[in-house]
Amino acid sequence: MKYPHLFSPLKIGSMEVKNRVVMTAMGCSMANIDGSPSEQMISYYEERARGGVGLITTEITRVNDDTGVGESAQLSVSHNEVIPGLAKLADAIHKHDSKVFVQLHHPGRQTPRALINNKQAVSASDVTCQIIGEEPRALTTEEVYGIINDFVDGAWRAKYAGIDGVELHAAHGYLLNQFISPHTNKRTDEFGGSTEARCKIILDIIKGIRRVCGSDYPIAVRITVDEFLGEAGLELPEGIELCKMIEAAGVDMLNITSGIYETMNTVVEPISYSEGWRTHLAKAVKDVVSIPVCGNAVIRHPQFAEKLLADGNQDLIGMGRPHLADPEWTNKAFNNQDDEINQCISCLRCFETVFTVSAFCVPIQCSVNPRLGREARYPYPKKDGDGRKVVIIGGGPAGLEAARVLAMRRFKPVVFEANAALGGQLLQGSKPPKKEKLHWLADYYTTQMDKLGVEVHLNTKATVEEVKALDPYAVIVATGSTPIVPASIPGVDRDNVYTVPDILEEKVTLKDKKVAVIGSGMTGIEVAELIAEAGNEVSVVEMQETLTPDGYWQNVVDVMGRLQEYKANFLPSHTLKAITDKGIELEGETTTLDCDAVVLALGVRSENAQFDQFAEAFDRVYKAGDANQVGRIYTATTEGFVLGNKL
Repeated sequence: MKYPHLFSPLKIGSMEVKNRVVMTAMGCSMANIDGSPSEQMISYYEERARGGVGLITTEITRVNDDTGVGESAQLSVSHNEVIPGLAKLADAIHKHDSKVFVQLHHPGRQTPRALINNKQAVSASDVTCQIIGEEPRALTTEEVYGIINDFVDGAWRAKYAGIDGVELHAAHGYLLNQFISPHTNKRTDEFGGSTEARCKIILDIIKGIRRVCGSDYPIAVRITVDEFLGEAGLELPEGIELCKMIEAAGVDMLNITSGIYETMNTVVEPISYSEGWRTHLAKAVKDVVSIPVCGNAVIRHPQFAEKLLADGNQDLIGMGRPHLADPEWTNKAFNNQDDEINQCISCLRCFETVFTVSAFCVPIQCSVNPRLGREARYPYPKKDGDGRKVVIIGGGPAGLEAARVLAMRRFKPVVFEANAALGGQLLQGSKPPKKEKLHWLADYYTTQMDKLGVEVHLNTKATVEEVKALDPYAVIVATGSTPIVPASIPGVDRDNVYTVPDILEEKVTLKDKKVAVIGSGMTGIEVAELIAEAGNEVSVVEMQETLTPDGYWQNVVDVMGRLQEYKANFLPSHTLKAITDKGIELEGETTTLDCDAVVLALGVRSENAQFDQFAEAFDRVYKAGDANQVGRIYTATTEGFVLGNKL
């Protein structure tokens, strides 16, 4: 066996898991309005069980309907009516020899009023979460005991429904974390003060669950052992002491993690974080406890997971997003199909969708797996292509996803790509610092085209005549987009004015220059970082009041932090008026800026000039990806997926 440690069984208390792969809890926003699992949610989890995962932990599951709501479509164990649905969920997972834990959760101060009928959030103390921005109130001692009972009752319902065990969510800044952290717990009663007193709420919950569920019912605790707040918060030495107390209370597994909302990039990491970056946290705990330890650290590759286990860093491999990206991750690793795993690229599309609070629930989405959240609607592709040819013009994510689905349906896709490699703008997008994971998706599609026998023509711009010779059933135009270059700006055609592709494709090399980047979208600030890293002095000009107005905040914080280290100059509320031989003229507080080069990052427009030609020549012609509507990776792959299924 290629990965003997990864695929060895392990006892967690009285329960044995078939392998060391754990799908960790992630909000998915798929529950019914009453908190019971919907058919889609059951399909979602069953797909991961079918994919070989040893242990699945459900999304944050509320124990309290009054102040404990974490999502608008959240799984619940707060009342008996959810038990039949939970039983159905357990049965679906057990069919595939996987185990399931329900994660018991209360958000505390990290829930907005909008989710709890405009009531004030509760916490250990009245310390405001800077991300939520709403002051909570401190729970009374009596209320704390009520919350303890909520967790205990929730565990009983889970057991009654046939769930294999429960996990207490004492991490990521949620309520139990708020009690154990000196940053958020300023109490003077029995639940505040010393490390042991701050841990009392967890210890009492464990004691209560043992009372109602028995001594052999598996209990895990997911715990933040370092909030990365420095001395103001919970740090690793105290986190280790907490883990020792929790083990002594009789739990069966510890799931080690880090961070709270204020340090969110250490909770759900953006693309820049390296594989295994926080392995030291799990290892520090494993060295002092005797129960199984699950570690989470941007683990993506089976060989890396195997080494973590072989080196004794942890006992179980905790992965969340990789199972969103590819529900077959575990089976592919077992069957030596590593190169066919659709790796998570850490783009945070998933978290962006569930983190947004709105009146309308947005189920979880994934940039690299557009089938996520649609498992019930698209069970498996029908084998109905009958060898009919479909020509796809453009080898970016939209075209390649369409080709992949069509090949699985037994159509015969033929891909024409004008460049020397497949991937489209994924290849450009992987060039800025710490963005190399984007290339993983291009590599995945390239492998899929080979494995599925898709005919690919590189360095070929398709013509109507060439395509006619193939007599296709349909044509998909997925030719991407081109940079916007406003001709109305004086000097825009000067030799020292470049577009983002000019920089990313290394058509020009800038060194020891003063460079103005016009536009502060994610593309703008990422190319600004690349330019700064090369030893240039960078200014970022943005016409709106806020920099990166359309970027997801975690990604923005990540890149902007590094740009600030490069001492980049930021000019929001400034509009480019002209480019001169000395620099640029602006409308705003600063009217002129000396610079040697200008890089336009003003967005892109659809490149679909070929569409009309093909629409006149063929009966079935479709647009996909940026050629249809400019968007992100998710938009492109989703359009390709849907189109590939509906032809």
